[in-house]
Amino acid sequence: MTHVKASAAVSHVGRVRSNNQDSGFEGNHLFFVADGMGGHAGGDVASAIATHRIAEVDHAFTDPTEAAATLEGALIAANRRLAETVAEHSELTGMGTTVSAMMLTGDRVVIAHIGDSRIYLLRSGELNQVTIDHTFVQRLVDAGRITAEEAMVHPRRSVLMRVLGDVEASPEIDTMVLETRPGDRWMLCSDGLSGVVSFEEIHDFLASDQSAKPVAERLVKASLDGGAPDNVTVIVVDIGEPPAPETPGVMVGSAAAPLAFKTPEPARPRGIRLTPFRPHPVQETHFEPDSVDYFDELIEEDERRRRRRRIVWGAWIVLLVGAIVAAFVIGYQWTQTRFYVGEHNGRVAIYQGIQQNLGPISLHELHTETTIDVSELRTYDQQRVEQTISADSYSEASRIVQRLEASLD
Repeated sequence: MTHVKASAAVSHVGRVRSNNQDSGFEGNHLFFVADGMGGHAGGDVASAIATHRIAEVDHAFTDPTEAAATLEGALIAANRRLAETVAEHSELTGMGTTVSAMMLTGDRVVIAHIGDSRIYLLRSGELNQVTIDHTFVQRLVDAGRITAEEAMVHPRRSVLMRVLGDVEASPEIDTMVLETRPGDRWMLCSDGLSGVVSFEEIHDFLASDQSAKPVAERLVKASLDGGAPDNVTVIVVDIGEPPAPETPGVMVGSAAAPLAFKTPEPARPRGIRLTPFRPHPVQETHFEPDSVDYFDELIEEDERRRRRRRIVWGAWIVLLVGAIVAAFVIGYQWTQTRFYVGEHNGRVAIYQGIQQNLGPISLHELHTETTIDVSELRTYDQQRVEQTISADSYSEASRIVQRLEASLD
Protein backbone atom coordinates (compact mmCIF):
# COMPACT_ATOMS: atom_id res chain seq x y z
CA MET A 1 0.00 0.00 0.00
CA THR A 2 1.48 3.34 -1.06
CA HIS A 3 0.39 6.83 -0.11
CA VAL A 4 0.66 10.38 -1.32
CA LYS A 5 3.33 11.90 0.89
CA ALA A 6 2.98 15.44 -0.47
CA SER A 7 1.55 17.24 -3.48
CA ALA A 8 1.30 20.73 -4.90
CA ALA A 9 -0.49 22.46 -7.78
CA VAL A 10 0.60 25.78 -9.33
CA SER A 11 -0.88 27.63 -12.30
CA HIS A 12 0.14 30.89 -13.95
CA VAL A 13 -1.32 32.91 -16.83
CA GLY A 14 2.14 33.29 -18.41
CA ARG A 15 3.73 36.37 -19.91
CA VAL A 16 1.62 36.74 -23.05
CA ARG A 17 -1.96 35.58 -22.46
CA SER A 18 -4.61 37.86 -20.98
CA ASN A 19 -6.50 35.04 -19.23
CA ASN A 20 -5.67 31.60 -17.85
CA GLN A 21 -7.27 28.79 -19.86
CA ASP A 22 -5.48 26.09 -17.85
CA SER A 23 -7.05 24.32 -14.88
CA GLY A 24 -5.58 21.90 -12.40
CA PHE A 25 -6.88 19.72 -9.59
CA GLU A 26 -4.95 18.50 -6.54
CA GLY A 27 -7.06 16.00 -4.64
CA ASN A 28 -6.40 13.24 -2.15
CA HIS A 29 -6.40 10.41 -4.67
CA LEU A 30 -6.92 12.22 -7.99
CA PHE A 31 -4.65 14.74 -9.73
CA PHE A 32 -5.02 16.22 -13.21
CA VAL A 33 -4.38 19.17 -15.51
CA ALA A 34 -6.72 20.47 -18.20
CA ASP A 35 -5.55 22.88 -20.92
CA GLY A 36 -8.49 24.67 -22.52
CA MET A 37 -8.79 25.91 -26.08
CA GLY A 38 -11.36 27.74 -28.13
CA GLY A 39 -9.96 31.22 -28.07
CA HIS A 40 -10.58 33.87 -25.44
CA ALA A 41 -14.28 33.04 -25.38
CA GLY A 42 -14.21 29.39 -24.38
CA GLY A 43 -10.84 27.93 -23.41
CA ASP A 44 -11.11 28.83 -19.75
CA VAL A 45 -14.74 27.70 -19.65
CA ALA A 46 -13.92 24.33 -21.19
CA SER A 47 -11.11 23.45 -18.78
CA ALA A 48 -13.12 24.68 -15.78
CA ILE A 49 -16.22 22.65 -16.70
CA ALA A 50 -14.14 19.52 -17.27
CA THR A 51 -12.25 20.03 -14.01
CA HIS A 52 -15.39 20.40 -11.89
CA ARG A 53 -16.91 17.26 -13.43
CA ILE A 54 -13.82 15.03 -13.24
CA ALA A 55 -13.02 16.14 -9.67
CA GLU A 56 -16.25 14.47 -8.54
CA VAL A 57 -14.55 11.04 -8.66
CA ASP A 58 -11.79 11.94 -6.19
CA HIS A 59 -12.28 9.12 -3.70
CA ALA A 60 -10.56 5.87 -2.73
CA PHE A 61 -10.76 2.76 -4.92
CA THR A 62 -9.51 -0.70 -4.02
CA ASP A 63 -9.73 -2.15 -7.53
CA PRO A 64 -7.53 -0.48 -10.20
CA THR A 65 -9.81 -1.77 -12.98
CA GLU A 66 -12.81 -0.12 -11.38
CA ALA A 67 -10.79 3.06 -10.84
CA ALA A 68 -9.72 3.13 -14.51
CA ALA A 69 -13.31 2.66 -15.71
CA THR A 70 -14.55 5.37 -13.34
CA LEU A 71 -11.86 7.84 -14.37
CA GLU A 72 -12.42 7.24 -18.08
CA GLY A 73 -16.16 7.58 -17.51
CA ALA A 74 -15.58 10.92 -15.78
CA LEU A 75 -13.73 12.24 -18.84
CA ILE A 76 -16.53 11.03 -21.14
CA ALA A 77 -19.08 12.70 -18.86
CA ALA A 78 -17.03 15.92 -18.97
CA ASN A 79 -17.02 15.70 -22.76
CA ARG A 80 -20.83 15.35 -22.72
CA ARG A 81 -21.18 18.31 -20.37
CA LEU A 82 -19.06 20.45 -22.68
CA ALA A 83 -21.29 19.53 -25.64
CA GLU A 84 -24.40 20.40 -23.62
CA THR A 85 -22.89 23.75 -22.65
CA VAL A 86 -22.15 24.60 -26.27
CA ALA A 87 -25.73 23.67 -27.22
CA GLU A 88 -26.97 26.22 -24.65
CA HIS A 89 -24.31 28.85 -25.42
CA SER A 90 -23.56 28.97 -29.13
CA GLU A 91 -20.81 31.56 -28.61
CA LEU A 92 -18.71 28.75 -27.09
CA THR A 93 -18.87 26.59 -30.20
CA GLY A 94 -15.55 24.89 -30.82
CA MET A 95 -14.22 25.01 -27.26
CA GLY A 96 -12.35 22.03 -25.93
CA THR A 97 -9.75 20.92 -23.44
CA THR A 98 -6.95 18.44 -22.94
CA VAL A 99 -6.90 16.31 -19.79
CA SER A 100 -4.06 14.34 -18.25
CA ALA A 101 -5.12 12.65 -15.02
CA MET A 102 -3.72 10.16 -12.50
CA MET A 103 -5.50 8.42 -9.66
CA LEU A 104 -3.69 6.59 -6.86
CA THR A 105 -5.18 3.19 -5.98
CA GLY A 106 -3.16 1.11 -3.52
CA ASP A 107 0.24 0.55 -5.13
CA ARG A 108 -1.12 1.34 -8.59
CA VAL A 109 -1.61 4.55 -10.52
CA VAL A 110 -4.44 4.83 -13.04
CA ILE A 111 -3.76 7.17 -15.97
CA ALA A 112 -6.35 8.78 -18.26
CA HIS A 113 -5.08 11.06 -21.00
CA ILE A 114 -6.25 12.99 -24.06
CA GLY A 115 -4.46 15.86 -25.81
CA ASP A 116 -0.94 17.22 -25.35
CA SER A 117 -0.72 17.86 -21.62
CA ARG A 118 1.75 15.42 -20.08
CA ILE A 119 2.52 13.14 -17.15
CA TYR A 120 6.12 12.40 -16.15
CA LEU A 121 7.55 9.92 -13.63
CA LEU A 122 10.87 10.36 -11.82
CA ARG A 123 12.00 7.05 -10.32
CA SER A 124 15.48 6.35 -8.92
CA GLY A 125 16.80 9.48 -10.58
CA GLU A 126 15.51 8.53 -14.04
CA LEU A 127 12.80 10.64 -15.69
CA ASN A 128 10.32 9.22 -18.21
CA GLN A 129 7.41 10.76 -20.08
CA VAL A 130 4.46 8.47 -19.36
CA THR A 131 1.86 9.88 -21.75
CA ILE A 132 2.08 10.25 -25.51
CA ASP A 133 0.96 13.52 -27.11
CA HIS A 134 -2.10 13.31 -29.33
CA THR A 135 -0.61 15.71 -31.86
CA PHE A 136 -0.06 15.68 -35.59
CA VAL A 137 3.72 15.76 -35.32
CA GLN A 138 3.74 12.92 -32.78
CA ARG A 139 1.97 10.80 -35.38
CA LEU A 140 4.61 11.76 -37.92
CA VAL A 141 7.31 10.71 -35.45
CA ASP A 142 5.54 7.43 -34.68
CA ALA A 143 5.21 6.75 -38.41
CA GLY A 144 8.92 7.39 -38.90
CA ARG A 145 8.28 10.31 -41.25
CA ILE A 146 10.18 12.86 -39.15
CA THR A 147 12.54 12.76 -36.18
CA ALA A 148 11.80 14.03 -32.68
CA GLU A 149 14.19 16.92 -33.35
CA GLU A 150 12.31 17.86 -36.54
CA ALA A 151 9.02 17.70 -34.62
CA MET A 152 10.23 20.50 -32.30
CA VAL A 153 10.30 22.98 -35.21
CA HIS A 154 7.57 21.51 -37.43
CA PRO A 155 5.03 24.14 -38.62
CA ARG A 156 2.17 21.92 -37.39
CA ARG A 157 3.75 20.93 -34.09
CA SER A 158 0.78 22.34 -32.13
CA VAL A 159 -2.03 20.64 -34.06
CA LEU A 160 -4.06 18.41 -31.72
CA MET A 161 -5.73 15.26 -33.00
CA ARG A 162 -7.82 14.50 -29.88
CA VAL A 163 -9.45 16.65 -27.17
CA LEU A 164 -12.58 16.75 -25.03
CA GLY A 165 -15.14 19.10 -26.52
CA ASP A 166 -18.23 19.40 -28.68
CA VAL A 167 -16.76 17.63 -31.72
CA GLU A 168 -16.91 13.93 -30.84
CA ALA A 169 -19.52 12.25 -28.64
CA SER A 170 -17.14 9.44 -27.65
CA PRO A 171 -13.56 10.65 -27.90
CA GLU A 172 -10.78 8.07 -27.64
CA ILE A 173 -9.05 8.31 -24.26
CA ASP A 174 -5.78 6.59 -23.40
CA THR A 175 -5.93 4.72 -20.11
CA MET A 176 -3.31 2.60 -18.35
CA VAL A 177 -2.57 1.14 -14.94
CA LEU A 178 1.02 1.44 -13.70
CA GLU A 179 2.89 0.45 -10.59
CA THR A 180 4.04 3.15 -8.20
CA ARG A 181 6.58 2.90 -5.38
CA PRO A 182 7.67 4.92 -2.36
CA GLY A 183 10.11 7.56 -3.57
CA ASP A 184 8.38 8.05 -6.92
CA ARG A 185 7.78 11.65 -7.97
CA TRP A 186 5.01 12.24 -10.52
CA MET A 187 4.58 15.49 -12.41
CA LEU A 188 1.61 16.59 -14.51
CA CYS A 189 1.80 19.71 -16.68
CA SER A 190 0.23 21.62 -19.54
CA ASP A 191 2.26 22.27 -22.69
CA GLY A 192 3.02 25.73 -21.32
CA LEU A 193 5.80 23.96 -19.40
CA SER A 194 6.86 21.13 -21.74
CA GLY A 195 6.90 23.47 -24.74
CA VAL A 196 9.34 25.87 -23.07
CA VAL A 197 11.42 23.96 -20.52
CA SER A 198 13.65 21.18 -21.86
CA PHE A 199 13.43 17.55 -20.75
CA GLU A 200 16.86 17.84 -19.11
CA GLU A 201 15.82 20.93 -17.14
CA ILE A 202 12.60 19.25 -15.99
CA HIS A 203 14.68 16.29 -14.80
CA ASP A 204 17.02 18.54 -12.83
CA PHE A 205 14.16 20.32 -11.07
CA LEU A 206 12.29 17.12 -10.20
CA ALA A 207 15.46 15.38 -9.02
CA SER A 208 16.20 18.07 -6.44
CA ASP A 209 15.76 17.39 -2.72
CA GLN A 210 13.13 20.09 -2.38
CA SER A 211 9.55 19.22 -1.50
CA ALA A 212 6.64 19.21 -3.95
CA LYS A 213 5.55 22.85 -3.51
CA PRO A 214 8.88 24.62 -4.18
CA VAL A 215 9.62 22.22 -7.06
CA ALA A 216 6.29 23.05 -8.72
CA GLU A 217 6.94 26.76 -8.22
CA ARG A 218 10.46 26.49 -9.67
CA LEU A 219 9.15 24.67 -12.74
CA VAL A 220 6.58 27.41 -13.35
CA LYS A 221 9.27 30.07 -12.87
CA ALA A 222 11.49 28.27 -15.40
CA SER A 223 8.69 28.58 -17.96
CA LEU A 224 8.25 32.27 -17.12
CA ASP A 225 12.00 32.82 -17.48
CA GLY A 226 11.74 31.18 -20.91
CA GLY A 227 9.11 33.66 -22.07
CA ALA A 228 5.97 31.68 -21.10
CA PRO A 229 4.00 32.29 -24.33
CA ASP A 230 1.20 30.08 -22.98
CA ASN A 231 -0.49 29.46 -19.65
CA VAL A 232 1.49 27.05 -17.51
CA THR A 233 0.16 24.58 -14.92
CA VAL A 234 2.23 22.09 -12.91
CA ILE A 235 1.24 19.46 -10.35
CA VAL A 236 3.89 17.51 -8.41
CA VAL A 237 2.95 14.38 -6.46
CA ASP A 238 5.40 12.58 -4.13
CA ILE A 239 4.77 8.98 -3.09
CA GLY A 240 5.94 7.76 0.32
CA GLU A 241 5.49 7.99 4.08
CA PRO A 242 4.01 9.45 6.14
CA PRO A 243 0.78 9.88 4.19
CA ALA A 244 -0.46 13.42 3.74
CA PRO A 245 -3.63 14.21 5.70
CA GLU A 246 -6.84 14.21 3.69
CA THR A 247 -8.00 17.73 2.87
CA PRO A 248 -10.54 19.23 0.47
CA GLY A 249 -9.37 19.14 -3.13
CA VAL A 250 -7.66 22.25 -4.49
CA MET A 251 -8.40 23.73 -7.92
CA VAL A 252 -6.03 26.12 -9.67
CA GLY A 253 -6.24 28.14 -12.87
CA SER A 254 -9.58 28.96 -14.45
CA ALA A 255 -11.40 26.29 -12.41
CA ALA A 256 -10.56 28.21 -9.23
CA ALA A 257 -12.61 31.22 -10.38
CA PRO A 258 -16.40 31.44 -10.66
CA LEU A 259 -17.63 30.10 -13.99
CA ALA A 260 -18.80 32.95 -16.22
CA PHE A 261 -20.14 32.97 -19.76
CA LYS A 262 -19.74 35.73 -22.31
CA THR A 263 -22.73 37.48 -23.82
CA PRO A 264 -23.82 35.40 -26.81
CA GLU A 265 -22.76 36.71 -30.20
CA PRO A 266 -25.32 37.01 -33.02
CA ALA A 267 -26.35 33.61 -34.27
CA ARG A 268 -24.24 32.29 -37.11
CA PRO A 269 -25.74 30.62 -40.18
CA ARG A 270 -26.52 26.96 -39.59
CA GLY A 271 -23.90 24.53 -40.75
CA ILE A 272 -20.91 26.74 -39.91
CA ARG A 273 -18.74 25.22 -37.21
CA LEU A 274 -15.69 26.80 -35.65
CA THR A 275 -12.58 24.74 -35.14
CA PRO A 276 -11.27 24.73 -31.57
CA PHE A 277 -7.92 26.43 -31.26
CA ARG A 278 -5.57 27.77 -28.65
CA PRO A 279 -3.68 30.73 -30.20
CA HIS A 280 0.03 31.17 -29.50
CA PRO A 281 1.97 34.39 -30.15
CA VAL A 282 3.74 32.80 -33.11
CA GLN A 283 1.37 30.13 -34.27
CA GLU A 284 -2.00 28.63 -33.38
CA THR A 285 -2.70 25.39 -31.59
CA HIS A 286 -5.94 23.87 -32.77
CA PHE A 287 -7.90 20.69 -33.01
CA GLU A 288 -8.40 18.68 -36.16
CA PRO A 289 -10.66 15.64 -36.70
CA ASP A 290 -8.99 12.37 -35.81
CA SER A 291 -9.39 10.54 -39.12
CA VAL A 292 -7.03 8.66 -41.38
CA ASP A 293 -8.12 10.64 -44.45
CA TYR A 294 -7.46 13.94 -42.76
CA PHE A 295 -4.15 12.70 -41.38
CA ASP A 296 -3.03 11.65 -44.87
CA GLU A 297 -4.20 14.99 -46.24
CA LEU A 298 -2.09 16.86 -43.69
CA ILE A 299 0.94 14.75 -44.56
CA GLU A 300 0.46 15.43 -48.28
CA GLU A 301 0.00 19.14 -47.56
CA ASP A 302 3.24 19.10 -45.60
CA GLU A 303 5.01 17.37 -48.50
CA ARG A 304 3.66 19.98 -50.93
CA ARG A 305 4.89 22.75 -48.66
CA ARG A 306 8.31 21.12 -48.45
CA ARG A 307 8.48 20.79 -52.26
CA ARG A 308 7.43 24.42 -52.73
CA ARG A 309 10.05 25.49 -50.20
CA ARG A 310 12.75 23.56 -52.07
CA ILE A 311 11.66 25.11 -55.40
CA VAL A 312 11.66 28.63 -53.95
CA TRP A 313 15.04 28.16 -52.31
CA GLY A 314 16.40 26.61 -55.49
CA ALA A 315 15.18 29.57 -57.53
CA TRP A 316 16.75 32.04 -55.11
CA ILE A 317 20.02 30.14 -55.17
CA VAL A 318 20.03 30.14 -58.99
CA LEU A 319 19.29 33.88 -59.02
CA LEU A 320 22.00 34.55 -56.45
CA VAL A 321 24.59 32.49 -58.33
CA GLY A 322 23.56 34.17 -61.59
CA ALA A 323 23.92 37.61 -60.01
CA ILE A 324 27.35 36.73 -58.65
CA VAL A 325 28.50 35.37 -62.02
CA ALA A 326 27.11 38.41 -63.85
CA ALA A 327 28.81 40.78 -61.41
CA PHE A 328 32.09 38.92 -61.85
CA VAL A 329 31.87 38.96 -65.66
CA ILE A 330 31.00 42.66 -65.76
CA GLY A 331 33.72 43.47 -63.25
CA TYR A 332 36.30 41.43 -65.12
CA GLN A 333 35.40 43.09 -68.43
CA TRP A 334 35.83 46.49 -66.80
CA THR A 335 39.29 45.58 -65.47
CA GLN A 336 40.35 44.66 -68.99
CA THR A 337 39.67 48.23 -70.15
CA ARG A 338 42.36 49.44 -67.74
CA PHE A 339 46.15 49.49 -68.24
CA TYR A 340 49.20 50.25 -66.16
CA VAL A 341 52.95 50.66 -66.66
CA GLY A 342 55.19 48.39 -64.59
CA GLU A 343 58.31 46.24 -64.71
CA HIS A 344 58.85 42.88 -66.40
CA ASN A 345 62.22 41.12 -66.56
CA GLY A 346 63.93 44.37 -65.58
CA ARG A 347 62.32 46.35 -68.40
CA VAL A 348 59.45 48.82 -68.62
CA ALA A 349 56.26 47.03 -69.69
CA ILE A 350 52.59 47.77 -70.32
CA TYR A 351 50.03 45.53 -68.59
CA GLN A 352 46.35 45.17 -69.41
CA GLY A 353 44.00 45.02 -66.38
CA ILE A 354 44.52 46.05 -62.79
CA GLN A 355 47.29 45.01 -60.42
CA GLN A 356 45.16 42.72 -58.24
CA ASN A 357 44.19 39.06 -58.15
CA LEU A 358 40.82 37.54 -57.27
CA GLY A 359 41.92 34.40 -55.48
CA PRO A 360 43.67 32.24 -58.09
CA ILE A 361 42.34 34.46 -60.91
CA SER A 362 44.74 37.13 -62.20
CA LEU A 363 43.12 40.39 -63.23
CA HIS A 364 46.05 41.51 -65.38
CA GLU A 365 48.33 40.21 -68.13
CA LEU A 366 51.43 41.42 -69.94
CA HIS A 367 50.47 43.42 -73.02
CA THR A 368 53.75 44.96 -74.30
CA GLU A 369 57.34 44.67 -73.09
CA THR A 370 59.59 47.61 -74.12
CA THR A 371 63.39 47.74 -74.57
CA ILE A 372 63.75 50.34 -71.80
CA ASP A 373 65.78 49.06 -68.83
CA VAL A 374 64.28 50.18 -65.54
CA SER A 375 67.78 50.53 -64.06
CA GLU A 376 68.57 53.24 -66.60
CA LEU A 377 65.69 55.47 -65.48
CA ARG A 378 66.02 58.27 -63.00
CA THR A 379 65.59 57.18 -59.39
CA TYR A 380 62.19 58.87 -59.16
CA ASP A 381 60.95 57.21 -62.39
CA GLN A 382 62.30 53.83 -61.25
CA GLN A 383 60.21 54.06 -58.08
CA ARG A 384 57.10 55.03 -60.04
CA VAL A 385 57.50 52.10 -62.44
CA GLU A 386 58.15 49.63 -59.63
CA GLN A 387 54.99 50.87 -57.87
CA THR A 388 53.15 50.86 -61.25
CA ILE A 389 51.62 53.85 -63.05
CA SER A 390 47.87 53.54 -63.80
CA ALA A 391 46.39 54.48 -67.20
CA ASP A 392 42.82 54.65 -68.44
CA SER A 393 43.69 53.29 -71.89
CA TYR A 394 46.45 51.69 -73.91
CA SER A 395 47.18 54.97 -75.68
CA GLU A 396 47.67 56.73 -72.34
CA ALA A 397 50.00 53.94 -71.18
CA SER A 398 51.98 54.33 -74.42
CA ARG A 399 52.39 58.06 -73.81
CA ILE A 400 53.70 57.33 -70.30
CA VAL A 401 56.30 54.97 -71.80
CA GLN A 402 57.26 57.62 -74.37
CA ARG A 403 57.85 60.18 -71.60
CA LEU A 404 59.98 57.70 -69.66
CA GLU A 405 62.05 56.99 -72.78
CA ALA A 406 62.46 60.72 -73.45
CA SER A 407 63.80 61.21 -69.93
CA LEU A 408 66.81 59.04 -70.86
CA ASP A 409 68.13 61.62 -73.31
